[in-house]
Amino acid sequence: MLVLAIDTSSAAVTAALVEVTDDEVRPRSTHTTVDARGHGEYLAPMISACLADTGHQPKDLHAIVAGLGPGPFTGLRVGLVTAAVLGETLGIPTYGVSSLDGIAGALTSTRTGTLEDDADGPVLVATDARRKEVYWAVYHRGARLLGPEVSRPQHVPTDGLVAMAGNGAKLYEDELGLPLLDGDYPDPTALVRVAADRMRSRTTSDVLTPLYLRRPDAVEPGAPKAVSQ
Repeated sequence: MLVLAIDTSSAAVTAALVEVTDDEVRPRSTHTTVDARGHGEYLAPMISACLADTGHQPKDLHAIVAGLGPGPFTGLRVGLVTAAVLGETLGIPTYGVSSLDGIAGALTSTRTGTLEDDADGPVLVATDARRKEVYWAVYHRGARLLGPEVSRPQHVPTDGLVAMAGNGAKLYEDELGLPLLDGDYPDPTALVRVAADRMRSRTTSDVLTPLYLRRPDAVEPGAPKAVSQ
């Protein structure tokens, strides 16, 4: 089946077409642009480019996988609304996956960087949450052990961890103090791999609930203050 993968949980805007068979998950086309303010501008053209690359049309899609975050409010909303609207319009299921899983899943496949090939143990995945904080989770062989959470880097538990990945880990490499692996942003094929068994079993479409982990910066204004006479 042909699956569209979308992630806008970080500065990287990503769209991909991924083929899922009974025993394989294989990328067909991927487009990524790193622009923290470009989610609304780049996502739709990237989806069109992926379809053009492979000679497909939207009607050929069988499912959509979207990264749920955690991530900033505005960018994350762009991807999830796009996925939900396309799923409803095309009449195909949508599946949500934590975006941090999309980084961890790629690490278990490639395991590159400064970690020795024969080393094994839990790995920290951290992305930039702004405000001098990171979104983080801990994984072992792709399975999530802790998180997702949002914390200042000095409050992230690192005892017993063997390495780290993600653009937040790179940004706060000195504070976190673990060997850094390649993999700054969610890999769309890894996102699809996490959801593949649900697709193969025709599981009911997910409600795409974003993982914000904290309230947005913008809030409704309060009632006007009374002016004293």
